[in-house]
Amino acid sequence: MSLVRRALGALIHRAYGAIRAAGEISPGSPAGYRFRSLGPGVSIAFPPGAIFGEQWIEIGDHTLIGERVSMSCGMVPGPDLGPDSILRIGASCSIGRGSHIVAHQSVDIGDDVFTGPYVYITDQNHVYDDPDMPIGRQWPRNSPVSIGSGSWLGTGAIILPGTTLGRQCVVAGGAVVRGEFPDHSVVAGVPARRVRGYTPEQGWHTPVTLDSIP
Repeated sequence: MSLVRRALGALIHRAYGAIRAAGEISPGSPAGYRFRSLGPGVSIAFPPGAIFGEQWIEIGDHTLIGERVSMSCGMVPGPDLGPDSILRIGASCSIGRGSHIVAHQSVDIGDDVFTGPYVYITDQNHVYDDPDMPIGRQWPRNSPVSIGSGSWLGTGAIILPGTTLGRQCVVAGGAVVRGEFPDHSVVAGVPARRVRGYTPEQGWHTPVTLDSIP
């Protein structure tokens, strides 16, 4: 019986591997042609998450998108979002499984950006200006997001509208990030703040802030 189970298990794993390989989205696959641009070597793993608005998505060479990663432009499939790309992911990136990237105006991710799983990046947020109207019915507000090349986003990080991360930044797992952070920042916390920085003169150091002055 154990021999039969081992043989059946091996067959199932081989079949699943073949399904994943066949279901991968790449520049030459039928689904790949729906994107504005997929560079050579791009791989979007099977099974994918929710993907729509592909004609406004650009992905650079040799970028790997993990399984169940959702990428969307606009609120729903179908509307014309204009002539320009809205979601741009650079070359040689790795986006962790289960992550969500939601773009309505502009999300720009540089080259060599790596993320852990379940990262959430969006350029749109709900508003609550009218205290008498349900928040979900109030028209949301957009603000562009930019993530600099060479950055790392830890597991479960949330990048909110209006965020600009410089080059070679580190975002700690679970951080909720909004605002502008210069190159070589280490960002952590809820809400996130810059906890380390780098200069050629000081190397890696803890930045002096008003909160740290006695």
